[in-house]
Amino acid sequence: MRRLRKEKLREIFAETEVRKKDLIVPVFIDENIKKPVEISSMPSYFRIPLDGVCDEISSCLDLGLKSFILFGIPSYKDEKGSSAYDREGVIQKALRLIKKECGDAVIVTDVCLCEYTSHGHCGIVKNGEILNDPTLELIAETALSHAEAGADIVAPSGMMDGMVKAIREKLDDHGFEDVPIMSYSAKYASNFYSPFREAADSGFAFGDRKSYQMDIHNSDEALREIELDIKEGADIVMVKPALAYLDIIRRAKDTFNIPLAAYNVSGEYSMVKAAEKEGWLDGKAIAYEILTSIKRAGADLIITYHAKELAEMLD
Repeated sequence: MRRLRKEKLREIFAETEVRKKDLIVPVFIDENIKKPVEISSMPSYFRIPLDGVCDEISSCLDLGLKSFILFGIPSYKDEKGSSAYDREGVIQKALRLIKKECGDAVIVTDVCLCEYTSHGHCGIVKNGEILNDPTLELIAETALSHAEAGADIVAPSGMMDGMVKAIREKLDDHGFEDVPIMSYSAKYASNFYSPFREAADSGFAFGDRKSYQMDIHNSDEALREIELDIKEGADIVMVKPALAYLDIIRRAKDTFNIPLAAYNVSGEYSMVKAAEKEGWLDGKAIAYEILTSIKRAGADLIITYHAKELAEMLD
C-alpha cells in the first residue's frame, strides 16, 4: 500500500479534493460601524461596515472565492424583527451594492429573525414560547425582500417547521421561481455557536433554542427533517455544525440525491485559532484537514470562516 504514498504520487491518488468553488465565505455586515471591527472570539474575522462590503467581496473574488453568505447587524431591533424584512434593511442595501459593484459574486442570504429581534430568538415570542406558525409569514417576507434586492440563493436558518414551503410559495407568487432555497435542514442546538452570537449580535435574552433546534443526540431525526425540507421545495440542504456531525453529513449524502452543504461553524473556527495562538498546532494545516474531512464525509459545499486562508494555501 505504501507504493502510492510516495511524495510525487500522493496527490495523484488523493480521493478527496477541497476546491475554492466548494467554499462559501460568511460576511457580517454591521450598519452601526464605520470601519471593520474584529470579533474578539473569532480572531482575524471582522464585522464589516455597509460601505465596506464591496471591498470585502472584491478581495475574496481576487483570491478565487466566488460564493458568500451574508449576515446583518441592524441599527434597530424589535419584538418582530421588522428590520429583517425592511426593504431598506442592512442586508437589502448590501445586496444592491454588491450586485452593482461585484456582479460575479454568488450571494446567499441568511433568512432568520434572531439578529433582528430584541429578544434574540428566531421567531415570534408569546408568554415565553417561540411560536412556529406566526413566524412563517415573517420569514417568507424576509426571503422575498432578499430576492427582490438580488439574492442568488436564500437560506432559512430558523428551524421553524414549514419554513421552506412558506418561502417557496411566497417567492413563486411574486415571480421568483428561479431563486433556490438552501435550507438549514439539520441544525442542532449546539454549543459550538457561541462566537457567532457575538459576531452577529444574536444572543437570546431568555431560555435557549432547544424547542426548535435539533437534539444533539439524534441522527434519524435529521433525516426526517431533511426529507421534509426536500418535499417542501428545498434545492440544497444543510447540516450544521459540521465537525462533530460528520456522521449526519454522511448519512444525508447516502440517503438523498440532492446538493448538500455543511456549516463549519464559529466554535470550530475559534478552537483552531485559540490553539494556533498558543503554538499548540499548525492552524492552517488543521483547517485544511478539517475541511477535507467535511468534504470526505459528503458535503458538496462548505460554509467556513477559514475560506480566505485556505484559498491562499491552495494558491
